Amino acid sequence: MQNYLIKSISIVNEGRRFNSDLLIKNGRIEKIANNISVSFPVQEINGENLHLLPGCIDDQVHFREPGLTHKATIFTESRAAVAGGTTSFMEMPNTLPPAFTQDLLEEKYAIASKSSLANYSFYMGTSNDNSEEALRTNEKKNEICGIKIFMGSSTGNLLVDNYLTLDKLFAGSEVLIATHCESERIIRENMEIFQSQNRELTAADHPLIRSVDACFESSLTAVQFAKKHGSRLHIFHLSTEKELGLFTNMIPLVEKRITAEVCVHHLHFSSDDYARLGNQIKCNPAIKAPENREALWKALLDDRLDLIATDHAPHTLAEKGYFRNPSGQLEPIKGEAGSYLQANAGLPLVQHSLLMMLSYVKQGKISLEKLVEKMSHAVAICFQIRERGFIREGYHADLVIVDLNQFSDVHARNILYKCGWSPLEGSEFPASIKNTFVNGRLVYGNAQFDESQMGKRLEFQR
Repeated sequence: MQNYLIKSISIVNEGRRFNSDLLIKNGRIEKIANNISVSFPVQEINGENLHLLPGCIDDQVHFREPGLTHKATIFTESRAAVAGGTTSFMEMPNTLPPAFTQDLLEEKYAIASKSSLANYSFYMGTSNDNSEEALRTNEKKNEICGIKIFMGSSTGNLLVDNYLTLDKLFAGSEVLIATHCESERIIRENMEIFQSQNRELTAADHPLIRSVDACFESSLTAVQFAKKHGSRLHIFHLSTEKELGLFTNMIPLVEKRITAEVCVHHLHFSSDDYARLGNQIKCNPAIKAPENREALWKALLDDRLDLIATDHAPHTLAEKGYFRNPSGQLEPIKGEAGSYLQANAGLPLVQHSLLMMLSYVKQGKISLEKLVEKMSHAVAICFQIRERGFIREGYHADLVIVDLNQFSDVHARNILYKCGWSPLEGSEFPASIKNTFVNGRLVYGNAQFDESQMGKRLEFQR
Protein backbone atom coordinates (compact mmCIF):
# COMPACT_ATOMS: atom_id res chain seq x y z
CA MET A 1 0.00 0.00 0.00
CA GLN A 2 1.29 3.46 -0.92
CA ASN A 3 2.33 5.61 2.06
CA TYR A 4 2.25 9.41 2.00
CA LEU A 5 4.10 12.23 3.70
CA ILE A 6 2.28 15.55 3.57
CA LYS A 7 4.75 18.34 4.28
CA SER A 8 4.22 21.80 5.79
CA ILE A 9 0.43 21.91 5.64
CA SER A 10 -2.05 23.85 7.77
CA ILE A 11 -4.00 21.22 9.72
CA VAL A 12 -7.50 22.14 10.92
CA ASN A 13 -8.67 19.84 13.69
CA GLU A 14 -10.49 19.95 17.04
CA GLY A 15 -10.72 23.72 17.17
CA ARG A 16 -7.08 24.33 16.23
CA ARG A 17 -5.23 25.39 13.11
CA PHE A 18 -1.50 24.62 13.04
CA ASN A 19 1.29 23.94 10.55
CA SER A 20 2.74 20.46 10.58
CA ASP A 21 3.76 17.42 8.59
CA LEU A 22 1.54 14.35 8.53
CA LEU A 23 2.55 10.78 7.74
CA ILE A 24 0.06 8.25 6.34
CA LYS A 25 1.20 4.62 6.72
CA ASN A 26 -0.79 1.48 5.97
CA GLY A 27 -4.02 3.43 5.64
CA ARG A 28 -3.80 5.25 8.96
CA ILE A 29 -2.43 8.48 10.32
CA GLU A 30 0.95 7.36 11.60
CA LYS A 31 2.41 10.62 12.87
CA ILE A 32 1.64 14.34 13.14
CA ALA A 33 4.77 16.41 13.82
CA ASN A 34 7.15 18.95 12.37
CA ASN A 35 9.99 17.83 10.11
CA ILE A 36 8.99 14.18 9.82
CA SER A 37 11.60 11.97 8.15
CA VAL A 38 11.11 8.33 7.19
CA SER A 39 13.28 5.36 6.26
CA PHE A 40 10.76 3.72 3.92
CA PRO A 41 9.32 4.76 0.54
CA VAL A 42 6.61 7.44 0.62
CA GLN A 43 4.95 9.73 -1.87
CA GLU A 44 5.59 13.26 -0.68
CA ILE A 45 2.96 15.99 -1.06
CA ASN A 46 3.84 19.65 -0.67
CA GLY A 47 1.18 21.21 1.57
CA GLU A 48 2.41 24.80 1.54
CA ASN A 49 -0.45 27.30 1.31
CA LEU A 50 -2.98 24.44 1.61
CA HIS A 51 -5.23 23.19 4.40
CA LEU A 52 -5.72 19.62 5.59
CA LEU A 53 -9.17 18.75 6.96
CA PRO A 54 -10.70 15.51 8.17
CA GLY A 55 -12.89 14.09 5.41
CA CYS A 56 -16.52 15.11 5.58
CA ILE A 57 -19.01 12.52 6.84
CA ASP A 58 -22.45 12.92 5.28
CA ASP A 59 -25.10 11.25 7.42
CA GLN A 60 -27.92 11.65 4.90
CA VAL A 61 -27.72 10.75 1.22
CA HIS A 62 -29.87 8.96 -1.36
CA PHE A 63 -27.66 7.02 -3.77
CA ARG A 64 -30.69 5.22 -5.31
CA GLU A 65 -29.30 1.68 -5.58
CA PRO A 66 -30.92 -0.79 -5.96
CA GLY A 67 -33.94 -0.17 -8.14
CA LEU A 68 -33.57 3.49 -9.08
CA THR A 69 -30.25 3.36 -10.87
CA HIS A 70 -31.43 5.50 -13.77
CA LYS A 71 -31.04 8.39 -11.27
CA ALA A 72 -27.82 7.37 -9.53
CA THR A 73 -25.68 4.47 -8.37
CA ILE A 74 -23.51 3.94 -5.34
CA PHE A 75 -20.48 4.11 -7.63
CA THR A 76 -21.38 7.35 -9.41
CA GLU A 77 -22.47 9.23 -6.31
CA SER A 78 -19.61 8.03 -4.10
CA ARG A 79 -17.27 9.16 -6.87
CA ALA A 80 -18.89 12.60 -6.78
CA ALA A 81 -18.67 12.54 -2.98
CA VAL A 82 -14.92 11.96 -2.79
CA ALA A 83 -14.32 14.59 -5.46
CA GLY A 84 -16.09 16.98 -3.11
CA GLY A 85 -14.16 15.98 0.02
CA THR A 86 -16.74 13.61 1.53
CA THR A 87 -15.04 10.38 2.61
CA SER A 88 -17.94 8.58 4.34
CA PHE A 89 -21.70 8.51 3.86
CA MET A 90 -24.84 7.03 5.41
CA GLU A 91 -27.55 6.19 2.91
CA MET A 92 -31.33 6.11 3.08
CA PRO A 93 -33.61 3.03 2.84
CA ASN A 94 -36.05 4.36 0.20
CA THR A 95 -34.63 2.34 -2.67
CA LEU A 96 -36.50 -0.36 -4.66
CA PRO A 97 -37.25 -2.56 -2.91
CA PRO A 98 -37.06 -0.51 0.31
CA ALA A 99 -34.61 -1.82 2.91
CA PHE A 100 -37.34 -3.29 5.12
CA THR A 101 -35.54 -6.53 6.01
CA GLN A 102 -32.08 -7.28 7.34
CA ASP A 103 -31.37 -9.36 4.22
CA LEU A 104 -32.25 -6.47 1.89
CA LEU A 105 -30.12 -4.15 3.99
CA GLU A 106 -27.13 -6.48 3.73
CA GLU A 107 -27.59 -6.62 -0.04
CA LYS A 108 -26.94 -2.87 -0.13
CA TYR A 109 -23.76 -3.36 1.88
CA ALA A 110 -22.68 -6.02 -0.59
CA ILE A 111 -23.19 -3.61 -3.50
CA ALA A 112 -21.20 -0.89 -1.74
CA SER A 113 -18.32 -3.24 -0.92
CA LYS A 114 -17.78 -3.65 -4.66
CA SER A 115 -18.58 -0.15 -5.92
CA SER A 116 -18.23 2.62 -3.30
CA LEU A 117 -15.12 4.78 -3.41
CA ALA A 118 -16.11 6.24 -0.03
CA ASN A 119 -16.77 4.53 3.30
CA TYR A 120 -20.41 3.64 3.81
CA SER A 121 -23.26 2.72 6.09
CA PHE A 122 -26.97 2.19 5.42
CA TYR A 123 -30.07 2.86 7.51
CA MET A 124 -32.62 0.17 8.22
CA GLY A 125 -36.02 1.19 6.84
CA THR A 126 -39.28 1.22 8.78
CA SER A 127 -42.93 0.95 7.84
CA ASN A 128 -46.19 0.63 9.76
CA ASP A 129 -45.83 -3.15 9.69
CA ASN A 130 -42.14 -4.09 9.98
CA SER A 131 -41.30 -2.96 13.51
CA GLU A 132 -40.16 -6.43 14.64
CA GLU A 133 -37.76 -6.72 11.72
CA ALA A 134 -36.53 -3.15 12.14
CA LEU A 135 -35.76 -3.76 15.82
CA ARG A 136 -33.52 -6.68 14.85
CA THR A 137 -31.04 -3.92 14.06
CA ASN A 138 -30.29 -4.00 17.81
CA GLU A 139 -28.36 -7.21 17.11
CA LYS A 140 -26.03 -5.25 14.79
CA LYS A 141 -25.68 -2.04 16.78
CA ASN A 142 -21.96 -1.74 16.01
CA GLU A 143 -22.45 -2.37 12.29
CA ILE A 144 -25.39 -0.15 11.21
CA CYS A 145 -25.74 3.61 11.54
CA GLY A 146 -29.38 3.54 12.68
CA ILE A 147 -33.00 3.05 11.74
CA LYS A 148 -34.84 5.60 9.63
CA ILE A 149 -38.43 6.69 10.22
CA PHE A 150 -40.24 8.82 7.64
CA MET A 151 -42.73 10.68 9.83
CA GLY A 152 -44.16 12.33 6.73
CA SER A 153 -44.96 11.31 3.17
CA SER A 154 -42.31 9.47 1.23
CA THR A 155 -41.82 6.77 -1.37
CA GLY A 156 -44.23 3.81 -1.27
CA ASN A 157 -45.11 2.61 2.21
CA LEU A 158 -42.14 4.14 4.00
CA LEU A 159 -44.46 6.53 5.83
CA VAL A 160 -44.83 5.56 9.50
CA ASP A 161 -47.89 7.34 10.88
CA ASN A 162 -49.27 4.65 13.20
CA TYR A 163 -48.65 5.89 16.74
CA LEU A 164 -48.56 2.33 18.14
CA THR A 165 -45.79 1.46 15.68
CA LEU A 166 -43.90 4.66 16.51
CA ASP A 167 -44.19 3.93 20.23
CA LYS A 168 -42.86 0.41 19.71
CA LEU A 169 -39.90 1.63 17.65
CA PHE A 170 -38.95 4.40 20.06
CA ALA A 171 -39.34 2.08 23.05
CA GLY A 172 -37.39 -0.81 21.55
CA SER A 173 -34.55 0.64 19.52
CA GLU A 174 -31.07 0.42 21.03
CA VAL A 175 -29.58 2.21 18.03
CA LEU A 176 -30.00 5.76 16.82
CA ILE A 177 -33.42 6.61 15.41
CA ALA A 178 -33.22 9.11 12.54
CA THR A 179 -36.40 10.86 11.47
CA HIS A 180 -37.75 12.86 8.57
CA CYS A 181 -40.32 15.04 10.31
CA GLU A 182 -43.29 16.48 8.40
CA SER A 183 -46.95 16.02 9.31
CA GLU A 184 -48.74 14.19 6.50
CA ARG A 185 -52.11 15.40 7.84
CA ILE A 186 -51.15 19.07 7.67
CA ILE A 187 -49.57 18.67 4.24
CA ARG A 188 -52.74 17.07 2.86
CA GLU A 189 -54.94 19.76 4.37
CA ASN A 190 -52.74 22.49 2.89
CA MET A 191 -52.71 20.80 -0.50
CA GLU A 192 -56.50 20.65 -0.57
CA ILE A 193 -56.67 24.38 0.19
CA PHE A 194 -54.18 25.28 -2.54
CA GLN A 195 -55.75 23.01 -5.14
CA SER A 196 -59.15 24.59 -4.48
CA GLN A 197 -57.81 27.95 -5.65
CA ASN A 198 -58.23 26.96 -9.32
CA ARG A 199 -54.81 28.12 -10.44
CA GLU A 200 -51.62 26.42 -11.51
CA LEU A 201 -49.43 25.70 -8.50
CA THR A 202 -45.71 26.50 -8.72
CA ALA A 203 -42.61 25.67 -6.75
CA ALA A 204 -43.11 28.88 -4.77
CA ASP A 205 -46.18 27.22 -3.20
CA HIS A 206 -44.10 24.31 -1.92
CA PRO A 207 -42.99 25.86 1.40
CA LEU A 208 -46.59 26.89 2.10
CA ILE A 209 -47.98 23.42 1.42
CA ARG A 210 -45.18 21.64 3.27
CA SER A 211 -45.39 24.35 5.87
CA VAL A 212 -43.61 25.46 9.03
CA ASP A 213 -46.40 23.96 11.13
CA ALA A 214 -46.17 20.64 9.28
CA CYS A 215 -42.51 20.42 10.25
CA PHE A 216 -42.97 21.61 13.82
CA GLU A 217 -45.84 19.28 14.70
CA SER A 218 -43.95 16.23 13.45
CA SER A 219 -40.65 17.19 15.10
CA LEU A 220 -42.46 17.84 18.36
CA THR A 221 -44.05 14.39 18.16
CA ALA A 222 -40.66 12.74 17.59
CA VAL A 223 -39.14 14.62 20.54
CA GLN A 224 -42.04 13.62 22.77
CA PHE A 225 -41.62 9.93 21.88
CA ALA A 226 -37.87 10.15 22.47
CA LYS A 227 -38.28 11.81 25.86
CA LYS A 228 -40.93 9.29 26.88
CA HIS A 229 -38.62 6.34 26.19
CA GLY A 230 -35.16 7.88 26.57
CA SER A 231 -34.47 7.04 22.92
CA ARG A 232 -31.47 8.22 20.95
CA LEU A 233 -33.15 10.52 18.41
CA HIS A 234 -31.58 12.40 15.53
CA ILE A 235 -33.86 14.66 13.45
CA PHE A 236 -32.79 15.24 9.88
CA HIS A 237 -32.79 18.47 7.85
CA LEU A 238 -34.29 21.13 10.15
CA SER A 239 -35.79 23.84 7.98
CA THR A 240 -37.76 26.19 10.26
CA GLU A 241 -37.12 28.70 13.00
CA LYS A 242 -40.07 27.34 14.97
CA GLU A 243 -38.51 23.88 15.38
CA LEU A 244 -35.30 25.23 16.89
CA GLY A 245 -36.89 25.66 20.32
CA LEU A 246 -37.00 21.86 20.59
CA PHE A 247 -33.20 21.60 20.83
CA THR A 248 -30.56 22.65 23.34
CA ASN A 249 -26.96 23.80 23.45
CA MET A 250 -26.78 23.50 27.24
CA ILE A 251 -25.08 20.10 27.28
CA PRO A 252 -22.13 18.69 25.31
CA LEU A 253 -22.93 16.80 22.11
CA VAL A 254 -21.50 13.58 23.51
CA GLU A 255 -24.18 13.67 26.24
CA LYS A 256 -27.15 14.59 24.05
CA ARG A 257 -29.93 12.05 23.51
CA ILE A 258 -31.74 14.30 21.02
CA THR A 259 -29.75 15.88 18.18
CA ALA A 260 -30.55 17.71 14.97
CA GLU A 261 -28.90 18.64 11.71
CA VAL A 262 -29.17 21.28 9.05
CA CYS A 263 -28.57 20.68 5.34
CA VAL A 264 -26.48 22.84 3.07
CA HIS A 265 -29.40 23.80 0.82
CA HIS A 266 -31.40 25.17 3.76
CA LEU A 267 -28.39 27.32 4.66
CA HIS A 268 -27.75 28.41 1.07
CA PHE A 269 -31.17 28.96 -0.53
CA SER A 270 -34.40 30.61 0.57
CA SER A 271 -37.91 30.88 -0.84
CA ASP A 272 -36.70 33.92 -2.80
CA ASP A 273 -34.80 31.50 -5.07
CA TYR A 274 -37.90 29.71 -6.40
CA ALA A 275 -38.42 32.54 -8.90
CA ARG A 276 -35.02 31.72 -10.44
CA LEU A 277 -34.67 27.98 -9.88
CA GLY A 278 -38.24 26.70 -9.64
CA ASN A 279 -38.56 22.93 -9.35
CA GLN A 280 -34.77 22.53 -9.31
CA ILE A 281 -34.86 23.32 -5.57
CA LYS A 282 -38.12 21.52 -4.80
CA CYS A 283 -37.26 19.26 -1.86
CA ASN A 284 -38.78 17.86 1.32
CA PRO A 285 -38.81 19.54 3.75
CA ALA A 286 -39.15 22.62 1.63
CA ILE A 287 -36.71 25.51 1.41
CA LYS A 288 -38.59 28.22 3.27
CA ALA A 289 -38.72 31.98 3.83
CA PRO A 290 -35.42 33.85 4.43
CA GLU A 291 -35.99 34.37 8.15
CA ASN A 292 -35.82 30.61 8.62
CA ARG A 293 -32.45 30.44 6.89
CA GLU A 294 -31.03 33.11 9.17
CA ALA A 295 -32.39 31.33 12.24
CA LEU A 296 -30.80 28.07 11.08
CA TRP A 297 -27.44 29.77 10.72
CA LYS A 298 -27.71 31.18 14.23
CA ALA A 299 -28.66 27.79 15.70
CA LEU A 300 -25.82 26.09 13.85
CA LEU A 301 -23.27 28.52 15.23
CA ASP A 302 -24.58 28.32 18.80
CA ASP A 303 -24.77 24.49 18.72
CA ARG A 304 -28.50 23.92 18.91
CA LEU A 305 -28.00 22.34 15.49
CA ASP A 306 -25.29 19.73 15.79
CA LEU A 307 -24.08 18.93 12.30
CA ILE A 308 -24.29 19.70 8.57
CA ALA A 309 -25.43 17.19 5.91
CA THR A 310 -26.71 17.27 2.33
CA ASP A 311 -29.76 15.01 1.89
CA HIS A 312 -28.26 14.46 -1.56
CA ALA A 313 -31.27 13.29 -3.60
CA PRO A 314 -30.68 13.08 -7.37
CA HIS A 315 -33.42 12.86 -9.99
CA THR A 316 -33.14 13.04 -13.75
CA LEU A 317 -33.71 16.40 -15.40
CA ALA A 318 -36.97 15.13 -16.89
CA GLU A 319 -38.17 14.03 -13.46
CA LYS A 320 -37.54 17.59 -12.25
CA GLY A 321 -39.34 19.01 -15.29
CA TYR A 322 -36.31 20.34 -17.22
CA PHE A 323 -34.23 19.76 -20.33
CA ARG A 324 -30.95 21.14 -21.67
CA ASN A 325 -31.26 23.48 -24.63
CA PRO A 326 -28.69 23.45 -27.45
CA SER A 327 -26.50 25.91 -25.56
CA GLY A 328 -26.44 23.64 -22.52
CA GLN A 329 -28.70 25.75 -20.30
CA LEU A 330 -31.51 24.25 -18.25
CA GLU A 331 -35.02 25.10 -19.39
CA PRO A 332 -38.37 24.01 -17.93
CA ILE A 333 -40.45 21.54 -19.89
CA LYS A 334 -43.71 23.13 -20.97
CA GLY A 335 -47.02 21.57 -19.99
CA GLU A 336 -47.87 19.02 -17.33
CA ALA A 337 -44.52 17.21 -17.58
CA GLY A 338 -42.80 20.36 -16.33
CA SER A 339 -45.34 21.24 -13.67
CA TYR A 340 -44.73 21.65 -9.96
CA LEU A 341 -47.04 18.77 -9.06
CA GLN A 342 -45.24 16.39 -11.42
CA ALA A 343 -41.69 17.33 -10.37
CA ASN A 344 -39.86 14.99 -8.01
CA ALA A 345 -38.58 16.40 -4.73
CA GLY A 346 -34.85 16.41 -4.03
CA LEU A 347 -31.63 17.90 -5.34
CA PRO A 348 -28.06 16.63 -5.86
CA LEU A 349 -25.47 18.25 -3.57
CA VAL A 350 -22.75 15.90 -2.29
CA GLN A 351 -20.07 16.93 -4.80
CA HIS A 352 -20.37 20.58 -3.82
CA SER A 353 -21.35 20.63 -0.14
CA LEU A 354 -17.88 21.36 1.25
CA LEU A 355 -17.22 23.97 -1.44
CA MET A 356 -20.54 25.65 -0.61
CA MET A 357 -19.63 25.85 3.05
CA LEU A 358 -16.07 26.98 2.36
CA SER A 359 -17.56 29.94 0.52
CA TYR A 360 -19.19 30.97 3.79
CA VAL A 361 -15.84 30.56 5.56
CA LYS A 362 -14.37 33.03 3.08
CA GLN A 363 -17.31 35.38 3.74
CA GLY A 364 -16.68 35.24 7.49
CA LYS A 365 -20.06 33.59 8.21
CA ILE A 366 -18.46 30.54 9.87
CA SER A 367 -14.90 29.74 10.91
CA LEU A 368 -12.99 26.95 9.24
CA GLU A 369 -12.59 25.28 12.63
CA LYS A 370 -16.36 25.37 13.23
CA LEU A 371 -17.04 24.04 9.76
CA VAL A 372 -14.74 21.05 10.36
CA GLU A 373 -16.53 20.44 13.64
CA LYS A 374 -19.96 20.39 12.02
CA MET A 375 -19.09 18.35 8.91
CA SER A 376 -16.67 15.84 10.46
CA HIS A 377 -16.13 15.80 14.24
CA ALA A 378 -19.78 16.21 15.27
CA VAL A 379 -20.99 13.53 12.87
CA ALA A 380 -18.47 11.05 14.27
CA ILE A 381 -19.52 11.92 17.84
CA CYS A 382 -23.25 11.90 17.08
CA PHE A 383 -23.16 8.44 15.47
CA GLN A 384 -20.28 7.08 17.59
CA ILE A 385 -18.24 6.22 14.52
CA ARG A 386 -15.10 4.28 15.28
CA GLU A 387 -11.75 5.98 14.54
CA ARG A 388 -12.93 8.47 11.95
CA GLY A 389 -13.89 12.13 11.78
CA PHE A 390 -10.72 13.51 13.39
CA ILE A 391 -7.09 14.01 12.43
CA ARG A 392 -5.55 11.87 15.16
CA GLU A 393 -2.62 9.48 15.20
CA GLY A 394 -3.90 5.93 14.80
CA TYR A 395 -7.15 6.96 13.10
CA HIS A 396 -8.08 5.96 9.57
CA ALA A 397 -6.57 8.45 7.13
CA ASP A 398 -9.80 9.96 5.77
CA LEU A 399 -8.50 13.37 4.77
CA VAL A 400 -9.08 16.19 2.32
CA ILE A 401 -6.65 18.85 1.13
CA VAL A 402 -8.27 22.14 0.13
CA ASP A 403 -6.92 25.25 -1.53
CA LEU A 404 -8.63 28.36 -0.20
CA ASN A 405 -7.05 30.50 -2.91
CA GLN A 406 -8.11 28.61 -6.06
CA PHE A 407 -11.64 29.08 -7.39
CA SER A 408 -13.95 26.28 -8.54
CA ASP A 409 -16.90 26.63 -10.87
CA VAL A 410 -19.92 24.40 -11.46
CA HIS A 411 -20.74 23.54 -15.06
CA ALA A 412 -22.42 20.61 -16.78
CA ARG A 413 -19.01 19.43 -17.98
CA ASN A 414 -17.61 18.93 -14.46
CA ILE A 415 -20.70 17.59 -12.68
CA LEU A 416 -20.12 13.97 -11.65
CA TYR A 417 -23.63 13.01 -10.54
CA LYS A 418 -25.24 10.43 -12.81
CA CYS A 419 -28.25 12.76 -13.19
CA GLY A 420 -25.89 15.27 -14.81
CA TRP A 421 -27.22 18.52 -13.37
CA SER A 422 -27.02 20.75 -10.30
CA PRO A 423 -29.02 23.73 -9.02
CA LEU A 424 -25.62 25.33 -8.48
CA GLU A 425 -24.73 25.45 -12.18
CA GLY A 426 -23.10 28.75 -13.01
CA SER A 427 -21.84 29.21 -9.44
CA GLU A 428 -18.21 29.89 -8.60
CA PHE A 429 -16.75 28.99 -5.21
CA PRO A 430 -13.62 30.60 -3.76
CA ALA A 431 -11.95 27.27 -2.90
CA SER A 432 -11.08 23.94 -4.49
CA ILE A 433 -10.66 20.31 -3.47
CA LYS A 434 -7.11 19.19 -4.30
CA ASN A 435 -6.84 15.69 -2.81
CA THR A 436 -9.08 13.25 -0.99
CA PHE A 437 -7.77 10.27 0.96
CA VAL A 438 -10.03 7.37 1.96
CA ASN A 439 -8.45 4.85 4.33
CA GLY A 440 -5.06 6.27 3.41
CA ARG A 441 -5.57 5.82 -0.32
CA LEU A 442 -5.36 8.87 -2.57
CA VAL A 443 -8.72 8.24 -4.19
CA TYR A 444 -8.96 11.71 -5.76
CA GLY A 445 -6.15 14.03 -6.74
CA ASN A 446 -5.81 16.73 -9.36
CA ALA A 447 -9.16 15.76 -10.89
CA GLN A 448 -8.09 12.11 -11.30
CA PHE A 449 -9.51 9.05 -9.51
CA ASP A 450 -7.98 5.87 -8.16
CA GLU A 451 -10.78 3.32 -8.51
CA SER A 452 -8.65 0.27 -7.74
CA GLN A 453 -9.99 -0.20 -4.20
CA MET A 454 -13.28 0.47 -2.49
CA GLY A 455 -14.13 2.17 0.80
CA LYS A 456 -14.96 0.30 3.98
CA ARG A 457 -18.07 -0.34 6.04
CA LEU A 458 -18.30 2.11 8.92
CA GLU A 459 -18.06 0.72 12.43
CA PHE A 460 -19.77 2.17 15.51
CA GLN A 461 -18.89 2.15 19.20
CA ARG A 462 -22.15 1.48 21.04
